[in-house]
Amino acid sequence: MKIRIGYGYDVHQLEEGREFWLGGIKLEHSHGAKGHSDADVLIHAICDALLGAANLRDIGYHFPDTDPQYKGIDSKKLLANVMSLIRDHGYKLGNVDATVCLEAPKVNPHISQMISVMADVMKVDENDISIKATTSEKMGFVGRKEGIAAHAVALIQQI
Repeated sequence: MKIRIGYGYDVHQLEEGREFWLGGIKLEHSHGAKGHSDADVLIHAICDALLGAANLRDIGYHFPDTDPQYKGIDSKKLLANVMSLIRDHGYKLGNVDATVCLEAPKVNPHISQMISVMADVMKVDENDISIKATTSEKMGFVGRKEGIAAHAVALIQQI
């Protein structure tokens, strides 16, 4: 059985008055992530990890920010499309492990809901998705509350 891993990373600026989407759910907060789509950094990092594992380039290749059809798109649609690509290339998900780096709002109270939403979109068991959250101890752009970052690794297996 062939097993492959991939790594994904995404960052977005935070901007006052924007909707804040993370892990497929909307969080109530004064600031939201700025981007061409809904700017869900967690889903974007997971998409890149999955695409990288299958050697299918990256999220920007498949869903370019120069294409108006992706303006404001719900990132759950991108994730569903990426999972279809993975399956079409003969792979299934082993697991995903992701970390969100953000000072505020607190992410931990929302992790179970994020996992549930993404597992449904990805058509996988909730136990196949791990999400963790941390701060950057007030250092760097995350620490200054200027942005959000997410890291993800994905394991896929040949069907």
